[in-house]
Amino acid sequence: VQLQASGGGLVQPGGSLRLSCAASGRGFSINAWGWYRQAPGKQRELVAFITSGGITNYTDSVKGRFSVSRVNAKNTVYLQMNSLRPEDTAVYYCTARQFSDSVHFTDYWGQGTLVTVSS
Repeated sequence: VQLQASGGGLVQPGGSLRLSCAASGRGFSINAWGWYRQAPGKQRELVAFITSGGITNYTDSVKGRFSVSRVNAKNTVYLQMNSLRPEDTAVYYCTARQFSDSVHFTDYWGQGTLVTVSS
């Protein structure tokens, strides 16, 4: 499974961006998607995730501003980011989790897309 993320860029504080991530390959079925970010000098953190059934969760700092969605038929996940702040500046990575049974899974990672929030 290969993940291709896009949509990053430079935006002013208070602005919006939408990140996309598409999975490609053969014979896979994504059970959950995640968006992580890593700011300079900081650890990578989970920003949001969504299951194939539509269950979502967000880290506290983005609740009410970010929204994660997916289109299962397109194997694509989105991260809508509104009211962006300078502290949202980071490289954003998408992940896709595929379970092989009830316990074992594989996580796939995209290449990362840079989001810079600055005036």
